[in-house]
Amino acid sequence: MKMIIRIVIVLAIIWLAMLLTGYGVLTGSNKNAAGMGLQCQYLTARGMVSAQYLHTDSGIIGVTDCPILKKTAEVVDN
Repeated sequence: MKMIIRIVIVLAIIWLAMLLTGYGVLTGSNKNAAGMGLQCQYLTARGMVSAQYLHTDSGIIGVTDCPILKKTAEVVDN
């Protein structure tokens, strides 16, 4: 029982930190536009957010993979 309470407290602290900082965690990605676009989906404290990136395998132009964390435009303390 103590372990469940600790897990709930840790999850609540993580959610509160995400709410105050505006960061989201990568939940999924897929290529689009003939492999030149990369759509990334992030879980934030306010819901799901999508981001579009230019994608190349070399990373010279655009990104190779989605960033793990993404700062969203909406933050609670602004």
